[in-house]
Amino acid sequence: MPDRLTVDTIDAELAPGAHNAVSVCLQLTPDERVTIITDEATRDIAAALRLEVEAIGSEHSIFILENYASRPLTAMPQVILDDLAQSHVSIFCAQSQPGELPSRMQMSDVVNKRHIRHGHMVNINRQIMREGMRADFRQVDALSRRLIERARHAERITCRTPHGTDFEADFSPKLKWLKTSGIITPEKWGNLPGGEIFTAPANTDGTFVVDGVVGDYLCSKYGDLRDAPLTINVADNRIVDLRSENKELLDDFRAYTTGADWKSKTHIDCVGRDFDIWFDGEQVMRAGKFLV
Repeated sequence: MPDRLTVDTIDAELAPGAHNAVSVCLQLTPDERVTIITDEATRDIAAALRLEVEAIGSEHSIFILENYASRPLTAMPQVILDDLAQSHVSIFCAQSQPGELPSRMQMSDVVNKRHIRHGHMVNINRQIMREGMRADFRQVDALSRRLIERARHAERITCRTPHGTDFEADFSPKLKWLKTSGIITPEKWGNLPGGEIFTAPANTDGTFVVDGVVGDYLCSKYGDLRDAPLTINVADNRIVDLRSENKELLDDFRAYTTGADWKSKTHIDCVGRDFDIWFDGEQVMRAGKFLV
């Protein structure tokens, strides 16, 4: 059975972000059903999302992960997957823990097969709700559409930063580009906050300095990497060297990225700062600001 989520008071500062998530990004309507998956650490945000769902009048269910399995999860509880399969819209707003990626992949398998409009709010917190989730996602989507049209015709991307990144990638016309700009459709679920376009490059070479954050549970564990960045050296699509003053981060990153040398079912985000970016020699970003 789904949970009854109770909180003493719902933080009004979370309301604008919750409205954006449910009404703008997921475009929930009264005749649709929604599943919300959360955890104890994130229940205040889930409560704000539920309030927005109730204002729309949609049928909904909420699951608090700790009520169905111990953390870290080894698998997504079947009762949650069964409920998810009945919904048109879903939201995952919970904190990630080491080793839980396979359980989230079980969830995304249902989302993909059922073409559910899914908002993935992994590691969401109050600061993100008050900042990133208050963005104008219609403008973000418009920018993303302009950018992806240029990317689809480009053969090479060059990326540089004043902090040491000097990285190039070749694109293949056989590999498609995807857009997850915060406006979520049945064809592709997306992270919230959202605002990215991506592809699988044909080849990559160079140095990438991660002085922002790394993804999954490493994000909450290590936070901002400005003062102790992770440097990744890549040759012919393979990591050939990793450097950081933080040896624990190095060990965790190596463990996360070690796998088969021919196939990858997932990825980890690596974020840097102050990028200059060119498509085929035409600059599209300067010092972290888009020029398109």
